[in-house]
Amino acid sequence: MASTPTALTKAATDGVRRILDGDPTPQRLNAALRHLAKWRAALLENTLIATSGSTVLNGPFKGMIYGQRAAEGARAARLLGSYEASLQPILETIFTSDYSTIIDVGCAEGYYAVGLALRMPQARILARDISEPAQILCRQLAEANNVSDRVEVGGLFTPADFDLCKTTKCLVLCDIEGAEADLLDPTAAPGLVHADILVEVHEGMRPGLLETLTTRFTPTHKVTRIDRALTPARLPAWAESLSDLDRLLLLWEWRASPTPWLWMQRT
Repeated sequence: MASTPTALTKAATDGVRRILDGDPTPQRLNAALRHLAKWRAALLENTLIATSGSTVLNGPFKGMIYGQRAAEGARAARLLGSYEASLQPILETIFTSDYSTIIDVGCAEGYYAVGLALRMPQARILARDISEPAQILCRQLAEANNVSDRVEVGGLFTPADFDLCKTTKCLVLCDIEGAEADLLDPTAAPGLVHADILVEVHEGMRPGLLETLTTRFTPTHKVTRIDRALTPARLPAWAESLSDLDRLLLLWEWRASPTPWLWMQRT
């Protein structure tokens, strides 16, 4: 006798039916594939948590308690410590720098804000996100990791707010879904000239943004482009029993298009 389908399986099935309700097109099939991939990734995430708990297993934030859902993207990759693997050498450089203030714009649930607070006890972290649910999650994550005293969670961050970088050594971390074109402008925000900046560039949303930001900051910063990477070595031992597709889904970060980063160090 077949087992009763779970609520997650029912929701995924209903979603696929809605997506495929109409004329067959590659676009519908792609949308259905992504929907099913998220369903499978959720099952694998549940297995990972049941097996290993909700503490980050590897990577720069190893040991961080990460007990809530991600505000955006995949949770499993964060728990494995494989999330945005290409940034990890840059993060190790950041950890050894003497930044007194870190501004995390688009902090989401606080993976980076809290992780940086754990690795950099001398730093004050300004975690900012316009999403109130994300702010709540970030506060909860900071509390769970006992860094609430140094992670200051808030909402909108404006160009004028970067003026604080004129008087304190700042790192700006920015991930704001294409709005970096408007916020990271040294003409409107001259304080940025004094900060190091690590920004995710949503080129797929706003074509030409890589060139725009590079041109803006080349006169004052050394600009390095960082592209995607996977770290299959971070997979747990039990993943050896999985299919190749499931192993990829454990590492999948749910991105719909390339999102390279720019590491911009003031000169």
